[in-house]
Amino acid sequence: MSDGERPELTPDALVEALLFVADGPVELQRLQRALGLDRATLDAAIAALAERYAGRGVRLQRTGDSIALVSAPEAAEQIERFLGLSDSSRLSAATMETLAIVAYRQPVTRAQIEAIRGVNADYALRTLLARNLVAEVGRLDTVGRPAVFGTTFEFLRYFGLESLEQLPELPEALAELAAARAAAAREPER
Repeated sequence: MSDGERPELTPDALVEALLFVADGPVELQRLQRALGLDRATLDAAIAALAERYAGRGVRLQRTGDSIALVSAPEAAEQIERFLGLSDSSRLSAATMETLAIVAYRQPVTRAQIEAIRGVNADYALRTLLARNLVAEVGRLDTVGRPAVFGTTFEFLRYFGLESLEQLPELPEALAELAAARAAAAREPER
């Protein structure tokens, strides 16, 4: 190699470079097109990066067909202190309860959330939408075409999850209580 030549980067180094400069999650197809890689090579590069980042200050976060480079959840306290974030950014208990319903039941409508919680969820949903922890992911094909909500990449980042599969198992008693509340809300009043 002459003095002016640069070494050729490996596919995982190229993926890392693109994720570093991206302003958010990147679709895998977009990475494939930009790098001219087949899906198997891209998947291998992502796996190599994920392995290399284990125990480091950054991680790969993946949801569906998108991926992002994020800070490690174990560094959250130091990052918050560095950025001057306060405890006022914490979510209320009602908002956390609403977020849990969306996370475990997604896609879910506002009416379904309210049936499970037993109270109005407008404020909690507005807060979650404003913080980009949930988003409208579609509309039901029924009367009124109600919006359905799901979690976002920001949700994964906020809780330090790499994917939704890392959500803890919902305790059976809570799952049964939620199902009972939802069923009771569907029954007509007598």
